[in-house]
Amino acid sequence: MTSGLWELVLQGVWVTVQLLFFSSLLAAAVSFVVGIARTHRLWIVRFLAGFYTEVFRGTSALVMIFWVFFVLPPAFGWQLVPMWAGTLALGLTYGAYGSEIVRGALAAVDPAQKEGGIALSFTPWQRMKLILLPQAVPEMIPPFSNLLIELLKGTALVSIMGMGDLAFSANLVRLALQESAEIYTYVLLIYFVIAFLLTRVMRGLEKKLKAGVGKAPRKKTAAVRVPEGSGVS
Repeated sequence: MTSGLWELVLQGVWVTVQLLFFSSLLAAAVSFVVGIARTHRLWIVRFLAGFYTEVFRGTSALVMIFWVFFVLPPAFGWQLVPMWAGTLALGLTYGAYGSEIVRGALAAVDPAQKEGGIALSFTPWQRMKLILLPQAVPEMIPPFSNLLIELLKGTALVSIMGMGDLAFSANLVRLALQESAEIYTYVLLIYFVIAFLLTRVMRGLEKKLKAGVGKAPRKKTAAVRVPEGSGVS
């Protein structure tokens, strides 16, 4: 490929990285807010959070992008730029999946921990902040890592809006060169490299968060050798 075509691909990579960053921030925020709401003591809060989760998990991310970019603007009289439309659609959709990760991790914390917080007269927010989340968050990292990779692959859907992400740029290069194998091989490798780096970062974060959680490692004790004929059986 020529330098101009490579520049087009690199611009697409940059757009994809930006979209991944913004949509993952929104998805993380939605995940924690909705996931914690799923454990709320009020049934109406749990119902609304569950309703949101079921709606966005049960709809296609592609169709959601269509709705945000093509359907909602005429209805409300405003138009989102492709970057923010993609961020909103992907963040809300994948945030629904993330909320189940948060809910499941919170539910997996030993009930005795929560009871201990109640015995100490902690408020529900104090129990969540000081007891439940510090133990649950490290367990969320592996499934969140998988969800982040899925979100990376989902960013390719925004090409339907004409947004110049990696998938859209690759298609333009394919049309220019009339060659599919070469450009899409490069695109596969680029997505793999980004996913590999994300996985390594998330594994490092998991190790860091788990370092101070749980029981301290047992100290090794030297075996005591009993001399023969000491009368100790």
